[in-house]
Amino acid sequence: MNEAWKSISNRWNGKDKHSPVDEACLNQMEGSIMCGNDESGTMVRKRVMVVVDKTSHSKHAMLWALTHIINKVDVLILLHVVPPHKASKSSCSANVVNGLGSLCKEFKPEVKVEPLVIQGLKLATVMSQVKKLEVSVLVLGQKKPSFLLSCLCGDSSSSTDEFTEHCIKNAECLTIGVRKKSQGNGYLISTRWQKNFWLLA
Repeated sequence: MNEAWKSISNRWNGKDKHSPVDEACLNQMEGSIMCGNDESGTMVRKRVMVVVDKTSHSKHAMLWALTHIINKVDVLILLHVVPPHKASKSSCSANVVNGLGSLCKEFKPEVKVEPLVIQGLKLATVMSQVKKLEVSVLVLGQKKPSFLLSCLCGDSSSSTDEFTEHCIKNAECLTIGVRKKSQGNGYLISTRWQKNFWLLA
């Protein structure tokens, strides 16, 4: 299991002395994710779900998942949730997931991509689909907090932050929040064990 995990990405193998990632945190994540080979030597298929929309941060999360945790035998589910009062925009939603799906196939053609558009409340829909589809890893894009909003609202979290935190703590699978750094290379990654640790791209 240890060697299989390390083969996915050298960025996570602890050998890069310049990497700021906490080794203990990686060990915890390594023990929770399904990847590599099982005891019989057969490669285990993961079902990875990325919650997507038309924003850039969901696109970055999808590309991060393709680069860091998805193997050629895995299934990538692109879930777009349409709010109940925006049902008339379902065709636009289909364009969002199909466009991102095409980008995935260009980037990693061997990966099976399943676009999925569901109308409903975002949190309830994501949580139910994780369980229904037996998702192994849930990936959520995060955007940089607004400085103005922070000043106006004090320390209170935005609805997006609350949604991500709830999924990380309560989803029935490993859940990873991903935010691309606005300056320089790398991502800020949040999991159940560590918040906003810096992962070099």
